[in-house]
Amino acid sequence: MNWCCFGNFRKKKDDPQKEITGFSSEKNIKLFSYNELRSATDNFHRDNKIGRGGFGTVYKGTLRSGQEVAVKVLAAESRQGIREFLTEIDVITNVKHPHLVELLGCCIQDNNRILVYEYLQNSSLDHALLGPYSDPSKLDWSIRRLICIGVARGLAFLHEEVEPHIVHRDIKASNILLDQNYNPKIGDFGLAKLFPDNITHISTRVAGTTGYLAPEYAWHGQLTKKADMYSFGILILEIISAKSSSRSLLSEDGKLLLERAWQLYQEDRLKELVDSDLEEYPEEEVIRYMKVALFCTQASATRRPGMLQVVEMLSRPIRLNEKELTPPGFINDYNSIRNNAKMGIGTSSTNYPFKTSSSTDTAPFTSNSVSFTEVIPR
Repeated sequence: MNWCCFGNFRKKKDDPQKEITGFSSEKNIKLFSYNELRSATDNFHRDNKIGRGGFGTVYKGTLRSGQEVAVKVLAAESRQGIREFLTEIDVITNVKHPHLVELLGCCIQDNNRILVYEYLQNSSLDHALLGPYSDPSKLDWSIRRLICIGVARGLAFLHEEVEPHIVHRDIKASNILLDQNYNPKIGDFGLAKLFPDNITHISTRVAGTTGYLAPEYAWHGQLTKKADMYSFGILILEIISAKSSSRSLLSEDGKLLLERAWQLYQEDRLKELVDSDLEEYPEEEVIRYMKVALFCTQASATRRPGMLQVVEMLSRPIRLNEKELTPPGFINDYNSIRNNAKMGIGTSSTNYPFKTSSSTDTAPFTSNSVSFTEVIPR
């Protein structure tokens, strides 16, 4: 007969929330309770809804301290356990830059996965410039220039200074937030690692914002910094023209914004793409910005400049080496991309469903180093 001097003793299970709190303290992550965020957003009331994207819905909230925040309720389950999830959140939290949206903390109570960001007063660039109730006239050239350079600097930080480097994968107007002075901040960076492969920017972006998608990424999953470069080039064209790349398919001529820009460039008529609400602007500088956009969107990813080069090209009156500029790539078959993305398949390299401007207007693509600029003599 077996005896136990402690009687029928059962070990008490650890409190999972206590374990999470201890781990977050170790990682210096601020944890919010679900009730706290529910109260801050008035029970996630639809009147407080300020955005929706591939990762979830965003609500404006006010904490008990009076601080305004943006509360993103993630729409998909993470493929990672709690500790792994918190580790990734810790990485994002510690990536700080004047042109990146600051992540303040998170909530992982029960099945909830919620991120809490700083709140930016002027919402997204999409709402301010491209939305149905936008007023582009409020954004003069000095503000638009500030936005272009600010986003470029934020991306350069992600691409070159953060270790490990971060490829954003979803640069678009709705992911560029504007503070009270219209300084831009990039949102949603680093989130792609939190979700399974079927919750990707390919599936969400093809469904709604195909115009930003680099051809090599859409069809072959070739995700590099150069995919961000392509998206950034599209963004510049949107900022200057106040036209949406994803809605350009509804235009009378059926041309994409990028396709129209390339046509005007070939005809030396780029000025016609400039937003009519921009009454006064330095013509030479604005046209240079559009040419930089064309360098960023070349069909061959290897010919696109790096983001540090782009910051230089936008910040100084540099003469661009247009002899090195080759045609951009346009995605043609949207239905095939959408269907293939859902099925998880691609296409062969010999049957690319994207084109350059025309069969007679091509230039040789090479992976050799390319000189993008020539300094203007002083």
